[in-house]
Amino acid sequence: MRKDKLYLFNLLAISVIVFAVGYFSMNFLLKVSTNQFLEIQIEGSKREAREFSNLISRQIEQGADREKLIENIQTSIEGSNTDFGFICMFDWSGIEICHPDPQKIGTQISPNESYVKPINSGMNSEDFYELLKNKKQKGGLREFNSERDSEIIYMYPVENTDWIIAAHANIDKIEREINKLRVNFLYVYLLTGFTIILLSLIMVRYLGNHYERELEMKNEKLREEVINLSQLNSDLSNYKEKISKRLAENHEDDDIRQDREMEQEHEENSKITRRLLTYSKDKIISVRVEEIAFIYTENSATFIMCLDGSKYASNSSLDELYGKLDHALFFRANRQYILSVKGIDEILRYGNNQLKIVTHPKASVVISKNKASAFKKWMEM
Repeated sequence: MRKDKLYLFNLLAISVIVFAVGYFSMNFLLKVSTNQFLEIQIEGSKREAREFSNLISRQIEQGADREKLIENIQTSIEGSNTDFGFICMFDWSGIEICHPDPQKIGTQISPNESYVKPINSGMNSEDFYELLKNKKQKGGLREFNSERDSEIIYMYPVENTDWIIAAHANIDKIEREINKLRVNFLYVYLLTGFTIILLSLIMVRYLGNHYERELEMKNEKLREEVINLSQLNSDLSNYKEKISKRLAENHEDDDIRQDREMEQEHEENSKITRRLLTYSKDKIISVRVEEIAFIYTENSATFIMCLDGSKYASNSSLDELYGKLDHALFFRANRQYILSVKGIDEILRYGNNQLKIVTHPKASVVISKNKASAFKKWMEM
């Protein structure tokens, strides 16, 4: 369940990022593409207007009949108002002389005719884009007339005449083309977005499964080690009970009798002792081995720590003391510590196959990897 939620949150986060970035990218690219498209239309309309104007001027200079010339121009442009752009010609009084729609010939250009920029500056693609987007001209002679299908974007006079060539942009057709371009961008945006999200989710799932498998292997290994440590701590409790029973069986009510028995055992086996001579200030104190929690060295001095927290000094080294102690009760953990089974409070995993022994009174003793197996065997005795 947690993994499903994690994958869901990853999916949502990737989706938000991809669609947010993609949205702004799409709008930017759409604007750039639209401006390029409009720039081509504007330049094409300007070039066509200038070429018509120059052609008419040359024919006028060569003495061509004006009526025949107007008839030829009308024939060449008639029906072209269905294209992205077209041209018409009117005189300085505003009377249409030539127009793709023959019904408009001879009509007066009304005040509502929309020319979106002053005649001496022309229109660029940015202004044209704003006109199409917001239906509001920038610096034009009149307000935009939304009822018109076309807009004059460029005018060029014909020399030696009172005629003017006007380049029109077919607004409806250009808007349909831009909307088609917008839809295509939207399809690409959605398709790319979903593809990126799907591939990202697959990669996240693949990498997640890879690391999950590694984590599961580590967890399995950790569970095995925890079970081993639990068993080891259980063995510790059993071993303590066994030692306690053993000591209880050998324990006598009278301390004098116990001392006599220990002396007899010492005579039988001089290597194992039941008491250690220690020092506390100027006093010599005999400490029973079953009262010892651990023995350690510090600054080249040897100290004996008892279960009740008492601390005594010894003139013997750890090697000498360990040689006298019962190895069933004491374990040489390292160069600094000899542990008593009674002083072990808890066994923990430490580092790479090492063990950390927590004692009572409080101390932490690290058993190296090389000695860990010997310690486990000692606990199973």
